[in-house]
Amino acid sequence: MTDVRGTEVRVPTEDGTADAYLARPADGAPRPAVLCFTDAFGVRPTVREAADRVARAGYTVLVPNLFHRRGPAPVVELPGFIGAEARGEIFRRLRPIMQELTPERATADAGAYLRWLAELPEAADGPVALTGYCMGAGLALRTAGAFPDRVAAVAGFHGGRLATDDPRSPHLAAPRITAEVYLGHADEDPSLPPEQIERLEKALTDAGVRHHCEVYPGAAHGFTQSDTASYDPKADERHWVALLDLLDRAFRPGAPT
Repeated sequence: MTDVRGTEVRVPTEDGTADAYLARPADGAPRPAVLCFTDAFGVRPTVREAADRVARAGYTVLVPNLFHRRGPAPVVELPGFIGAEARGEIFRRLRPIMQELTPERATADAGAYLRWLAELPEAADGPVALTGYCMGAGLALRTAGAFPDRVAAVAGFHGGRLATDDPRSPHLAAPRITAEVYLGHADEDPSLPPEQIERLEKALTDAGVRHHCEVYPGAAHGFTQSDTASYDPKADERHWVALLDLLDRAFRPGAPT
């Protein structure tokens, strides 16, 4: 098993400095980079553990605080376990912060994260992979469309509002995406109803994007997040298989870099 080193880092952006978590194999050799967009709860112990797991598979992983304009993560106080009874109040506080992260700001930030990775000695030359969870899935799609030459693969899990009527909806990035895309949707997710799944699939197909979309039966929105009541161990393990397979196809770990 690969030893992993995890550190807190700071990434300069157009609007100040973003705190972030960086996980990579401890030998310090350059590895393919993965940029992870979190859910709204942000960088926290379970997210760091997940980044470490990806790093153990042979990658350099950056997990930025998406709400860095409001201060270091977590930007609102979180309990150790986010149960259904606490969720509503947490989102009441998070909602205005989420609304401040406009598509324009998110894209500018993503460019800063990609530039930082391009200069990182532990990140291999060449394109990166993106992975996103909940709101992060939409950010990953937008980033792939905004920086097609920098992105080789995109994975999104239990994403919400991915194909709405909003003129800035994430699915509208499809014509600019050149990466392979994998999306694992939560079953009966009110934030991504069947009509949005169909619209998203059509957008990717019409744009000629190499992609695979699946609905995880019985899984709730947030099924990968082990510190929440939505966690589904079976669906989570399925997500790990899909994610690591995608990264393997994109980067062929073990091959010379």
